[in-house]
Amino acid sequence: MAKRLFEYRNGDEMQLSLLVKSADTRIAKNGKKFISFILQDKSGHLPAKMWDASDAAIEQFKSGVVVRITGKRELYHDNPQIKLYSIRLATQEEGDNPKNFLEQAPEKSTQMEEEIGSFVFDILNPNWNRIVRKLLADHHDAFFSYPAAKANHHANGGGLAFHTLSILRLAKQIGEQYPNINVSLLYAGAILHDMGKTIELSGPVSTEYTVTGNLIGHIVLIDEEIIRACIELNIDSTKEDVVMLRHTVLAHHGLLEYGSPVRPQLPEAQILHDLDELDASINMMTNAVARADEGDFSEHLFGMDNRRFYKPASIQHYSGRDSQK
Repeated sequence: MAKRLFEYRNGDEMQLSLLVKSADTRIAKNGKKFISFILQDKSGHLPAKMWDASDAAIEQFKSGVVVRITGKRELYHDNPQIKLYSIRLATQEEGDNPKNFLEQAPEKSTQMEEEIGSFVFDILNPNWNRIVRKLLADHHDAFFSYPAAKANHHANGGGLAFHTLSILRLAKQIGEQYPNINVSLLYAGAILHDMGKTIELSGPVSTEYTVTGNLIGHIVLIDEEIIRACIELNIDSTKEDVVMLRHTVLAHHGLLEYGSPVRPQLPEAQILHDLDELDASINMMTNAVARADEGDFSEHLFGMDNRRFYKPASIQHYSGRDSQK
């Protein structure tokens, strides 16, 4: 079986097929064009550069195509990258179907859909329940197949649903620990908080921001969807419970400078923000550490203040599930 991208270690010569996740044309200091790639397969993604790129190469090697590369894995400023020797379009025999190279969430969409549905059942406020059910139905296919982001956290197929489900699982624990928290509001806010990304992003293959996503953003987009759902369901959007739901979603980035039009002013809104940050951070750290060599540091994580995280070589790790066996 052919080696995958992250089965190569630093210093290894490489030859494999990869999906062009992104391809940005830039100008080098010498005035010549180069292509800054992100190349991926199911194991992960790495950057690479094609220097002195011709107009024909720029036209040919666009995001969404599968390429065959030779090169070498190396470090640049402590971050892994591919030093390209050659690049061309992959043949059918080498694998040229982009869907076969997509990183995927660790759980199947059918399983995630079933579990998220069980949380919907526990949203006891009738208006919140109806709004959530309608918007889940309206955005069903995209919600269970899209990534949660173009880069950084949960940037893989099904990542949006997996991120949502992870927050719901954390929210359930919060509700059991703190019985005064309105878990119905927390569940409804968690399910809806990133659903606007089904409009903000282009999809799981070579994810880009749409024009609407760039100009409006997912927070405002999902608020508009909540209002639309209220109109179609004949729910008064000015009622206190609907305003509470809208606020919980609108405030989930926490700070105005991070994109929230308001700061959290309900306990459930603050908790949703905290759980959103926690799940995204854990996802970034665990993925980076998993890709690092034992006894070494991960790559720098832009989404975490450009820090690196250490992968111990001498300590045996056990999950809670393993320790109970």
